[in-house]
Amino acid sequence: MPAEHFDLAVVGAGIVGLATALAGARRGLSVIVIDRDAQANGASVRNFGFITVTGQERGAMWRRARRSSEVWREVADAADIPIVHSGLWMMVRRPESLAVLEAFMATEMAEGCRMLTPAQARSRCPQLPAPDTLGVLESSIDLRVESREAIPRLAAWLAEAHGVAFRRETAVRAIEPPLVHTSRGAVRAERIAVCPGDDFNSLYADRLRAYPLTRCKLQMLRLADPGFRLPAALMSDLGLSRYRGYCELEAAAPLRPRLAAGQAEHLQHGVHLIVVQSADGTLVVGDSHHYAATPDPFSHEAVDALILEEFTAALGIKPPPAIERWIGTYASAADRPVLIDAPEPSVRVAIVTCGAGASTGFAIGEEVIASLFENGAPA
Repeated sequence: MPAEHFDLAVVGAGIVGLATALAGARRGLSVIVIDRDAQANGASVRNFGFITVTGQERGAMWRRARRSSEVWREVADAADIPIVHSGLWMMVRRPESLAVLEAFMATEMAEGCRMLTPAQARSRCPQLPAPDTLGVLESSIDLRVESREAIPRLAAWLAEAHGVAFRRETAVRAIEPPLVHTSRGAVRAERIAVCPGDDFNSLYADRLRAYPLTRCKLQMLRLADPGFRLPAALMSDLGLSRYRGYCELEAAAPLRPRLAAGQAEHLQHGVHLIVVQSADGTLVVGDSHHYAATPDPFSHEAVDALILEEFTAALGIKPPPAIERWIGTYASAADRPVLIDAPEPSVRVAIVTCGAGASTGFAIGEEVIASLFENGAPA
């Protein structure tokens, strides 16, 4: 039987793979997405669903996040994906943190942002923030979807509205352009995009060994409805030490030793705080960061306790009961936030290596397609 023939084959149905499929379909290409699982099961559904623009690394990553948020809004409307809430409150308790926010507000990255006094914040949400809060950075450009629902709906919409073919429960064994050899036979494609998430060993393993890739494990919780609606996604001082849009500012230099003196254990476990709310009122809370080639699969209560300790400190309320806990893993590289490699002229490998797939994936998908079809790829 001759192989099915497509303009573009995408290996991997996580957010980067789906974003690449969308970018191809919008150009009128025939597209197939091949994935080893029956449904999305990796980092794309084990996250906050928070499309974070504010705080992304200055330059390319910030621009990618802005573009991706635009596409998310377009797709959400078309694919019936609810935007659960919009905006961000970065609530800080230390003078050094407030100085970082003030410096951030003087940059181009502050578009769509403003500073709130604690009194102004409490007038909007009387339950927040903590009594010792010194200031709140409010952003209007971030948004949140329920990733467990959004990723399947995005895939279904790609199939229904754009004619994207999906081959699930199918392993890709080898790529010999233009053939993609799978456990269910060969597929022929003029261009191939490999979006493997944190699987560095199945395809182009020798090529990927040239990069300092590892895996990051995170712990997350779902808490019961606190009885009120959050005004936005919430973050705290610890986030200023992790998000490069803040921590690479000159004003951030005094903050790190201050955090190390008061929250050394949090920093040791890579803990920072994000709190988002689902449509049913429950809260998704996290997270932590541990790095290893193969992270252990266990959730550690001591790490969850550190996350909830920061929840109490930032929000000024007792955490509601935990009703769900899970871990996730994603690709990480110390030297780059995104890896786009060309192992062959008609093939691209695309990996987000900083945990910002939901925030930047649509822009990265467009870059991959431009690289394959515009920037010197063979006809």
